[in-house]
Amino acid sequence: MTDSWLPPDGVWRTSDVIKVSVGMFKGIEFRCPAADALKARGYRPDRRPVRHDEALEHFTFGPFMAALDARAPRPPAAEPGDGWVRPRKEVHDGLRRWTEHASTTYERAFPTDPDNPLTEVPEPWTYRHRLADTDTRGAREYRFTVWGRCLRSADGTVRELRLPVNRLHRDPPPEGFVAAAALVLSEGVPGPPPEHVRIVEVALLDGKVRTLFDGTRAEAVSRYRAHGPAALHALLDSQEFRPGSTCAECPYTAVCPALRRAPGLLGFEAQGRPRRTWSVTNGRNYRICPARDHLRRLHLPTADTIERAPSAERGRAVHAYLAARHGSSVLRPCTADVPDEWVPDGFDLDSGERALGARLLRRHAAVCPLRCVHDGTDVRNEPRVVRHDTAADIIVIAAPDMLYRDADSWVWRETKTSAGARSGSGSLLERYPQLALGVMLLARGDLGGKPGRSRVELEVLRPGGADLEIIDPFAPAARTAAEEILRGLVGDWHRDDHFVATPGAACARCEVARWCSSALPAGEAER
Repeated sequence: MTDSWLPPDGVWRTSDVIKVSVGMFKGIEFRCPAADALKARGYRPDRRPVRHDEALEHFTFGPFMAALDARAPRPPAAEPGDGWVRPRKEVHDGLRRWTEHASTTYERAFPTDPDNPLTEVPEPWTYRHRLADTDTRGAREYRFTVWGRCLRSADGTVRELRLPVNRLHRDPPPEGFVAAAALVLSEGVPGPPPEHVRIVEVALLDGKVRTLFDGTRAEAVSRYRAHGPAALHALLDSQEFRPGSTCAECPYTAVCPALRRAPGLLGFEAQGRPRRTWSVTNGRNYRICPARDHLRRLHLPTADTIERAPSAERGRAVHAYLAARHGSSVLRPCTADVPDEWVPDGFDLDSGERALGARLLRRHAAVCPLRCVHDGTDVRNEPRVVRHDTAADIIVIAAPDMLYRDADSWVWRETKTSAGARSGSGSLLERYPQLALGVMLLARGDLGGKPGRSRVELEVLRPGGADLEIIDPFAPAARTAAEEILRGLVGDWHRDDHFVATPGAACARCEVARWCSSALPAGEAER
């Protein structure tokens, strides 16, 4: 029996030790399964890409972990820079303020228990399983590591792993992740095996703690036997390349069969800059305030009163409803028959927003794109479009509401909702820059299909009806405008290394203003 898993051309194996970070078991959306498999199996590209480092710290938990490391006992031979207390890059003001909050919240969440004190271990645990001979994956050893705060009792009988997160998500992590972490705690070295292990998540925003596992060593091993092997198999044998935000740091981009190249997409060249990801949302945030874009990229907790404002929630609920309808296995154009209980799970709308949302959805029926399609191959519902502009070395990420095929041509559809009549000045491309990106991709033939009916569509749902605006990507004026808009959104951001705040009226509507020392007070910002 041989391993049927095949790496892409251009990578070679450097080790017969399979090294798995337990975080790989989470399988969350922003991870790339194939990249995790390549890294775990010890594959490296033939030629390592030249990397240019960022001036600022971009690992959100880095300063927090360093602050706790500084208070923890060090191994006898530890020196700064050897992997223990690492010197950090410059930290943005917003990240520094968040770190101060997170550190204080963590200390309050875990007050010292004088009867059962736990102390940080000088070296995180690693689980090692050595084989008598190489297995079908060509491995002689499997090695699991954990990330988080590792603690133990004075006598070593109790081990605890604390996993910092910004907030507790509604759903707990996958069973495979919990099982693998429990195995590392119960069987990992250094130190004698414990009698009891515990794994908890701690939300650094509010100090809430959730227990993921609390049991004996035998129960931990049993948990892994029940859920771990299948999860490990899925992790190591995945060949799903999933382009996205991880491409900026990925060493395999040059050989990735799923990452499409689009040199010159953003209209400029740049050398000697860090590789970054960019989306139209990033561009809009940066134009409002560079610090806002940076802090949102760090995924700092946002203000719910702004992020989940009633009108924003209604818009997201309408999009979620349409995505479910358009993604159904039975492709039928939407009708004006919208159920009273139309709001998808996870959205909390008051009666007025529910009624308005239903009215907007009824207006959609007149312009539903499913009227043009024949079967499921004609529809890409909320696809993630990722391109590597190799001239600028930027990973461009877009998520149109729909790509659909009209005859042999692809159409880019964006849907917006509005509670009022038409308003706003400037061209459609200026008001909605995602349309400009759609124009460029279609005009370059990047999405495939024939150009005959290719177009960009903007659907605006209003209480009084639905507007459907159409943009020809092959019209010289449209393409010229799109090029100028994208260059204007990207250029200054790509040259910026420090993302200094520009306080003003937008501070009152900024979701991350809490973490910005430059943010204007509410009353002053609103004037």
